[in-house]
Amino acid sequence: MTAEWKIGTFVHLDLTVPDAPGLRDFYADVVGWKPEPLGDDWMMLAADGTPAAGVCHARGENADLPPQWLAYIAVDDLDASLAAATRRGGEIVAGPKGEGPGSYAVIRDPAGAVLALIRPAT
Repeated sequence: MTAEWKIGTFVHLDLTVPDAPGLRDFYADVVGWKPEPLGDDWMMLAADGTPAAGVCHARGENADLPPQWLAYIAVDDLDASLAAATRRGGEIVAGPKGEGPGSYAVIRDPAGAVLALIRPAT
């Protein structure tokens, strides 16, 4: 996590798929990202070393995540944001997962678009 995240902005992208090594290699070849191990998953780095995205295995805690690029938006109060999402016609797809900084949940908005809400480090 980084203290530079601003509430209400997109702060990260992840791709969670059954064949994480295959997609890791696909994006390394297609866009030039350099994969760096991050546990059993990978942080994909741009040519200058800046984190660009994550490529993750769809298993364990991530088994229920959809196989698509998932954008994360920083929110100040994850519970309050989830309550507002459901109150406004959205639904919680997965989570909340984790505790404290870095905890997140995946929501679907009323139009069907999916994204993650994440609590940044303070």
